[in-house]
Amino acid sequence: MKRKKGPAEGSAEGSAPEKAEAPKKKEQKIIYIDDGSTIADMSGTYKTRDGKAPPRTTFREKMQTFFSVMKKMVLPCLVTLIAFTLVFLLFQCLAGNL
Repeated sequence: MKRKKGPAEGSAEGSAPEKAEAPKKKEQKIIYIDDGSTIADMSGTYKTRDGKAPPRTTFREKMQTFFSVMKKMVLPCLVTLIAFTLVFLLFQCLAGNL
């Protein structure tokens, strides 16, 4: 036995009047241009636009950079290590193992 849809169940008879549609905005057409570039070309790590490879860094420059960064990280690492040690010793004392 089929049941008829009432106004609350989506029939067209009891629905609210439709709103007037707003005028649609004209969409801009997107134009994609393929210039043959790859992601490596765009990042500047592979070759320049002239076709020449960028100057390579020397081992000495890399080591200078590495050690300058390590000098900046030594103090924060030591502070963190000391803080973890103090928290560990505190928990050991509270647990009665020390």
